[in-house]
This record gives sequence, C-alpha cells and structure tokens, in this order.
Amino acid sequence: MKQVSIKKFLHVVFILLIIMMPMFVMAGEGPGDGGCDPLDPKCPIDGGLSALLVLGAGYGIKKVRDARKANNT
Repeated sequence: MKQVSIKKFLHVVFILLIIMMPMFVMAGEGPGDGGCDPLDPKCPIDGGLSALLVLGAGYGIKKVRDARKANNT
C-alpha cells in the first residue's frame, strides 16, 4: 500500500517539474527580460533545436525499420 503512494508522489513531482521547466530555462539577458528577439544573433535556439532534430531523425529511422520488418514477415 505504501508503494502506491510513493508512485503517486513521484508522478506528481514529475508533472510539476515538467510544468515549471519553462520558468527555469527562459532565455534572457537581465531581470524582467523574458526572452529574446528571434532575429538577434545572440538568441540561444541551437541546443533545443538540435535535440529535436536528432530525436525526430531517430524516430523516423525507427518507423522505417518497423515498417520493413512488418513487410518482410
């Protein structure tokens, strides 16, 4: 019974972290600056964009492999 409550607690903590994440990772130069101009060359978009591209490519490769396996059997 106690393990169920720990799982629920961990799920709630995980969801709260996901919801609060944008507050911690907002790009800004000073206090009160909530973001940056997309045309500004100092705007840091490379890290997240690169991760999304890599994840998308990996997901596409997995789907192609799964489709080939389904056609062969």
